[in-house]
Amino acid sequence: MKQPLRIALVGAGIMGRQHVQHLHTVEQARLCAIVDPGPQAADFAGECQVPCFGELRPLLEQGIAQAVIIANPNTEHVRSALMCIEAGLPVLLEKPVGVHLDEVRELVAAAQRNGVPVLVGHHRRHNPLIVRAHQLLSEGALGRLTTVTAMWQLQKPDSYYDVAWRREPGAGLLLTNLIHDLDLLRHLCGEVEQVQAMTSNGVRGFANEDSAVVLLQFANGALGSLTGSDAVAAPWSWELSAGENPVYPRQPDQPCYLLAGTRGALSIPQLKHWHYAEDGAGWHQPLLQQPEPYAAEQALRQQLVHFVEVARGQAAPLVSAADAGRTLALYEAIRAAAESGRACRPAAI
Repeated sequence: MKQPLRIALVGAGIMGRQHVQHLHTVEQARLCAIVDPGPQAADFAGECQVPCFGELRPLLEQGIAQAVIIANPNTEHVRSALMCIEAGLPVLLEKPVGVHLDEVRELVAAAQRNGVPVLVGHHRRHNPLIVRAHQLLSEGALGRLTTVTAMWQLQKPDSYYDVAWRREPGAGLLLTNLIHDLDLLRHLCGEVEQVQAMTSNGVRGFANEDSAVVLLQFANGALGSLTGSDAVAAPWSWELSAGENPVYPRQPDQPCYLLAGTRGALSIPQLKHWHYAEDGAGWHQPLLQQPEPYAAEQALRQQLVHFVEVARGQAAPLVSAADAGRTLALYEAIRAAAESGRACRPAAI
């Protein structure tokens, strides 16, 4: 049996500590070090019984790690990942992959040049219910995908905005929240050719948006909409319906994505598959409904198991840097469409 993969954590914040919780449950991996300049990082490293470094360079020079999880602030993602790639260490990079498309292109080029894999942490793709949904779509269970309705509507408490940066440009729901939904829509439905969008800050009046409506035209011909707001008393969001994170009270009967095609439809996260008994039936015949089975597993843990396989060269990253870059490009196109009032196309990565 192979020795556990020695993984260092860069960034011991909320997300980083979630990774550590799952590291303790995966036999194929173990935490070997923590990199974080914060005053509480040393205490956390002590609890984990691993060394703590204030900077990344000393860790790389000592050769302690065989792979790295990067969960530091967004603006540091690419710089940290580039250092690890140059040292030959496979990287699990928290989303977003970067904050500018140019730096993402630099990251993609460096990974290719050095032959070092990068897995980006759009962890929802690893959720078994999304794996099953993707399988159904790939098998043509819905026929030709025609319309997609996505919703992210809930209410953040006022206290959420006591943190100053959450009221500033770039910290609105588009980049902070809806980028996850955009990534899943790309994963399930294919690439987006162009978008139109409107945003509003009318509820709170902050420098970023509290509501957004996006129209999407997919390359396969399907049309979609994504309606989001963090200022409404509503249950239609992945957080409240999927049950992935126990800190949110679950509304299991409420969907957040509705996908419809010429042969059937699918609600997510319920995975209710709607179809007629015979091809050619129409609205005078009853629709049949069947739940699609899947094995419930924690997405972050599944992602970590996959990362071990990626680091050992046993699998290609489910979400590569280029793939995650295309999600960031889609976000940029939506932002440009909202500002200009014109349809916009995502930039190439």
